[in-house]
Amino acid sequence: MNTVPERLQLGGLLALATAGFVTILTEALPAGLLPQIGNGLDVGEALAGQWVSVYAFGSLIAAIPLTAATRTCRRRPLLLAAIIGFALANGVTAMTGSFMVSLAARFVGGVSAGLLWALLAGYAIRLAPERLAGRAMAIAMAGTPVALSIGIPAGTMLGTLAGWRIAFATLSGIAILLAAWMALRLPDFPGEEAAHRPSLRQVFVLPGVRPVLLLTLSFVLAHNILYTYIAPLLAEADLASRTDLVLLAFGVAGLVSIVVTGLLIDGHLRLLTAICVTLFAIAAAMLGTSSSVTLIYAAVLAWGLGFGGAATLFQTASARAAGSAADVAQAMIVTAWNLAIAGGAVGGGLVLDQVRAGALPWFALVLLVVAATTLVPVRALNRRRA
Repeated sequence: MNTVPERLQLGGLLALATAGFVTILTEALPAGLLPQIGNGLDVGEALAGQWVSVYAFGSLIAAIPLTAATRTCRRRPLLLAAIIGFALANGVTAMTGSFMVSLAARFVGGVSAGLLWALLAGYAIRLAPERLAGRAMAIAMAGTPVALSIGIPAGTMLGTLAGWRIAFATLSGIAILLAAWMALRLPDFPGEEAAHRPSLRQVFVLPGVRPVLLLTLSFVLAHNILYTYIAPLLAEADLASRTDLVLLAFGVAGLVSIVVTGLLIDGHLRLLTAICVTLFAIAAAMLGTSSSVTLIYAAVLAWGLGFGGAATLFQTASARAAGSAADVAQAMIVTAWNLAIAGGAVGGGLVLDQVRAGALPWFALVLLVVAATTLVPVRALNRRRA
């Protein structure tokens, strides 16, 4: 019989954060290495960028079906399966010389991510008392800004110095070590009882769920239009050689954002969400109007501050709206998130090929206006979890 913990179970939450770190690094590392990957596999940058879209497509089609099929399964074995999936996907990516095989490996990684993200929020909530659920979520999501602030720049530098294959092989090794740690240290939990499982449609129509899904879709689509093609965007401002430093600035700002989010989320979810959207919109406008190095760095810092806490905010809002059906709602968030990732890679690639990289921030800004409009009816942002 499971009891509600009296305090944060930090060890378990850090294991979840590390899992998020591996997931984000697997997903986003290509953004800093597109030229090298393209040269290594003899494809253009726009086509190499589809590593991101295929990964996202795997998450997109897997999250809801896998979550629905495994709702009665114990949680830890599912998380371990996802981590082993990352190890295999990155290992194959590092070794293959075929672009098509690499796409298949990226798809497997995406499926693993779809399963992991659907489980992570509900798992985090179970590792904390209800009054600290938001803080537990922030700790579990801390792997995202750490990956962006440390992992992606470090991976980009490693890929530049030693080759992109070494970067992905290293990531595969990290996933193997994480699986061993989780098997030994992460508490296990049962799945849902069959008699208490609402249908997907019942969860979808719960008040607050659909606005949060649209908010997630528009915000993350705007992010990925810019982030996937950050290298060619920076090249227009003669900053291509500083891509790793720009990504570092973005990630450090994201890390600050996740810390602030963790401290304030339990009492100020709606306000923090509005601030995040506003900061990102300001950043997109700055990136679209200025080629000044100083202003570009300022824009990237604002962007990082806006984006860093977004996953925690959106998943917390979704969990509050869905209550006991949080895992299903998280699967829907994962689907919307990865639809946005795939859309950003495909749509951004079209803009890059047909217009120019400098147009990307304006497409992002339009989407952020849509994101801002969804905040009005999102009552879940003001409610405590039921």
